[in-house]
Amino acid sequence: MSLRIIVVLAVLTGVTGSPGVMIRPEADPADMTAHPNSVPETVEDSEIYRQEVPVEEEAEEDVMATGELKPNHYQAQRAAKVVQHYLNTHYGSPFRLFGLHKVNSGNAEDVADSGRKYQLEISVQEIISNTTENCSAEVLFPRGEQQRSPKVQASCEELLKINSTAQEEALFQKYKTNQRLLSAQNLPDSYGHIEPDSEPLWHLGIVASSFVMLNESSENTLYNMAQVANITQLATENELLKFDCHILLHEMVSQEIVHWKLLFTWSPPEGVKVLQMEQLPHCQHHEKPPNTN
Repeated sequence: MSLRIIVVLAVLTGVTGSPGVMIRPEADPADMTAHPNSVPETVEDSEIYRQEVPVEEEAEEDVMATGELKPNHYQAQRAAKVVQHYLNTHYGSPFRLFGLHKVNSGNAEDVADSGRKYQLEISVQEIISNTTENCSAEVLFPRGEQQRSPKVQASCEELLKINSTAQEEALFQKYKTNQRLLSAQNLPDSYGHIEPDSEPLWHLGIVASSFVMLNESSENTLYNMAQVANITQLATENELLKFDCHILLHEMVSQEIVHWKLLFTWSPPEGVKVLQMEQLPHCQHHEKPPNTN
């Protein structure tokens, strides 16, 4: 009898353990503050590079915090990245690009039926001149069944004083008077390299892509520009340059590579204006985006 009791106790102990407890490795918060143009290292057919998701994000993904936020918390990072796209759509050019450098502080609150509002103190970098400034920003993610782009206000006076007019005018005249229309592919290539003559086209692609990323952003997304698959200058009779562009975006949360086709114009007085944007069907065999760590 005593032997049977021992066996039963051993079985019960195995069944009534703690199956829900899982030990996970500590994640590096720096993963959420990558360079604004960082991309996955490789894409193997339909499988893409899986970036480790921070434990904090996995545990709290469905719980939107209010009040003060940790700067490295995923909510603050995603809202701050939207500010980067907003600045590029309004002020970006081939010689002026904005990237999120650091989140200093953040606060989130529910605003009645309007949505969720984030008050942010962030550091923004103008990448080409390597100039960094602390900026205040407000991001409102609208609430509703139909997704709408976030509303953004940002104050970055010093960065906006950077004057690139002369460079832009020179580039515009060069492109306007070229004997043949420009085109380029794979910016950057699989080694992260871009030919110097193609850098302005890459920068124009980044600015144009920010229109898509701003429009598609929500509290559940985090977009990075991955690659300009191809960009082609189109003939035009007015004082605008026109480009057809195929871009690859890296959605960091889902780890998807998303393809978009854009039609946009650029001139120094008007800036970049996106005329059409179309998401392309999911590809079964992805290109390998470059490694630009």
